[in-house]
Amino acid sequence: MARRPPAARLTLREAACYGAPLSTSRPSLSIFFPAYNDAGTIASLALVAHMTARRLTDDYEVIVVDDGSPDHTGMLLDEMAAHFPWLKVVHHPANRGYGGALRTGFATAGKELVFYTDGDAQYDPRELVKLYEAFSPGVDFVNGYKIGRSDPLHRIVIGRLYHTFVRTLFGLRLRDVDCDFRLMRREVFDKVHLSRSSGVICVELMKKVQDHGFRIAEVPVHHYHRTYGKSQFFNFPRVARTLVDLMRLWVELVVRKEHLKPAEEARAADPSARANGRL
Repeated sequence: MARRPPAARLTLREAACYGAPLSTSRPSLSIFFPAYNDAGTIASLALVAHMTARRLTDDYEVIVVDDGSPDHTGMLLDEMAAHFPWLKVVHHPANRGYGGALRTGFATAGKELVFYTDGDAQYDPRELVKLYEAFSPGVDFVNGYKIGRSDPLHRIVIGRLYHTFVRTLFGLRLRDVDCDFRLMRREVFDKVHLSRSSGVICVELMKKVQDHGFRIAEVPVHHYHRTYGKSQFFNFPRVARTLVDLMRLWVELVVRKEHLKPAEEARAADPSARANGRL
């Protein structure tokens, strides 16, 4: 099991280092977290993200999407935002699912580069530096992959089976499809349009990024044991819904290749998209 670094307990030396930007000429940066019942972790994550971002650029923002949390996540974030101008909080009145929270985060982010990771502290935002440094003129998207997975054995086994299944089904050329530690150019979303509300959105994102020809780099990151809250995914009804959604996504992206069709052709093939203004 990986030992968790102290996310919010920095030494004075570390704090001094985090206070000094590496360069004022680096691209601007949006960092966002989807959060659901993450009151025990989200405050320290947002603070560490802020300290990490100002090492990298002088133009950044930290966003948290509160996905209708019934705990005090929303109130905690509002209290923080009242004191910290770098923090932006977006509230969903009702839970929209993981994919819904991600889509809100991507739509809210306004800087040149966009980074996201989860609000449960299973990843360390300080490792964003590794992803940021992997960018070059030849890279559009940096995807993290877990060095090791600090989860119970059954989740590790299920996770590996899921990864093998979706990588084969969708033809993904990635080490780790479901590592939610990603940094990308904002312009990726000029071509990549996301529609899923469940965790299947991660497969949708990576398949569309790959098929549109964006250049992907991969960087190893640590994965830590969950110390607060519990996973929202591992129950049978949710797994069953995920499998159904995956198969529908497979038909759209692999069989029909709808994401690669010109916009006019896609509208003709999908009247509901035209009616809803999605295309």
